[in-house]
Amino acid sequence: MIDRRLFVHFDWLVFAVTISLSIIGIINIYSATLMDGSTTIYYEKQLIWFIIGFCFMMFIAFINYIHLERLAYIIYFVSIIFLIITFFAGRTTAGATRWLNIGFISFQPSEFAKIALIIILSKYLISTRIQHKGMSLRDLLLPSLIAFIPFILILKQPDMGTAAITFLIFASIIIFANVRMKTLIGIILIFLPLIPFTWHFLKDYQKTRIMSFIDPSADPLGTGYHILQSKIAIGSGGFLGKGFTNGTQGQLRFLPEHHTDFIFSVLAEEWGFIGSFIVLSLLFVLVLWGLNIAQNAKDKHGAFLAFGVSFMFLWHILVNICMVTGMLPVVGVPLPFISYGGSFLVTTMIGAGILMNVSMRRFIF
Repeated sequence: MIDRRLFVHFDWLVFAVTISLSIIGIINIYSATLMDGSTTIYYEKQLIWFIIGFCFMMFIAFINYIHLERLAYIIYFVSIIFLIITFFAGRTTAGATRWLNIGFISFQPSEFAKIALIIILSKYLISTRIQHKGMSLRDLLLPSLIAFIPFILILKQPDMGTAAITFLIFASIIIFANVRMKTLIGIILIFLPLIPFTWHFLKDYQKTRIMSFIDPSADPLGTGYHILQSKIAIGSGGFLGKGFTNGTQGQLRFLPEHHTDFIFSVLAEEWGFIGSFIVLSLLFVLVLWGLNIAQNAKDKHGAFLAFGVSFMFLWHILVNICMVTGMLPVVGVPLPFISYGGSFLVTTMIGAGILMNVSMRRFIF
């Protein structure tokens, strides 16, 4: 039975922002793929995934999030099993094995693994007695192992972007849980000198992306092409933009991945500074409201869930915007609700459902 008080305290802000951003995303995907010869496939598929995501969002919003705590280990282990199956039997595209086919549905288990990680860490951290001084290095061993398993499985796909987001989500939640300052400083001092050695473990294309980030003009028609075309698209939009479907970089396909990772560049070209500002404002309103939900949650479990989801959104936004503007290497991180991708859209809408859930239940004891 659904408590009627949930309808009284329904979180219309999260609901409205989520729906608005998703609709903007579908419209933008339509425009970005207009000249591709397959317009109906992309925007109609995104619309179908939006309907599926909406159903998941509302279901998650109205079930008591205490059930997420009870099912946390099951959800986590199922996500790990899907990642392992993907590693051995997934569909390979452009050298990456990230998709798993189940009948007529193809999805990315790595996207749902992020939600599973938030749920399992929330469960573990509330069930562990954290001393007033904060978590020690010993206290971090088990949660680090919990995060390391999906991280390494995603990294082996390979999917550097999603793996990085997974690590950032873990680090954010752990810091939120209160880590001793000397422990945090010790970890930084240990791993900071090791960063240069990671270069030897990177694949050739990953090294190339880093080099093109440092100097895109060194190979403007090759490795630096993505970043240069993205900057041209964003800059050419000006203050008001060129108008809906009137962009040149996206429409004429100068801009690669124009409906996925670089969808913001298309939006900026067609809607200019005003359109970009509105979309980014909606995204950051969602993040800030999510942090407010975490601060006012009725219990620690709700606080951890809301905080984890909010920072999942935040890291996606920051990395994607920095990537398309040339402030970070191209790592393949989509923009929440805006980029094309069924698994990612459903995952973000599940995250929005968790925020609504925690928000509504803070009034119910």
